[in-house]
Amino acid sequence: QVQLVESGGGLVQAGGSLRLSCAASGRTFSSYAMGWFRQAPGKERLFVAAISASGGSTYYADSVKGRFTISRDNAKNTVYLQMNSLKPEDTAVYYCAATLKTIILRSRLAYDYWGQGTQVTVSS
Repeated sequence: QVQLVESGGGLVQAGGSLRLSCAASGRTFSSYAMGWFRQAPGKERLFVAAISASGGSTYYADSVKGRFTISRDNAKNTVYLQMNSLKPEDTAVYYCAATLKTIILRSRLAYDYWGQGTQVTVSS
């Protein structure tokens, strides 16, 4: 069992930056691939970024590539999402998720554990 707690959301102007953190419980964090998803009001939850268990592979949605960076610190049981050049369309609740699977990391169906989410609002 893994429990995930996101933090770092908030209100930022367009062009600004935020760093989200997701702290995980448990001793086996380094065994899990981690993902970030986001959900805007009235819309489905969409893939943002993912990172393999070792941190050696990362994946991004086209909409955030070049602006967002996912990373992890297995010693701290934490995964991060650095978000730069934020746009109003990035406004959403951001969720982190964990999975023992190593393939299809872009699909929300691949993930077994989810955090409660943190709100990110980008004003124009």
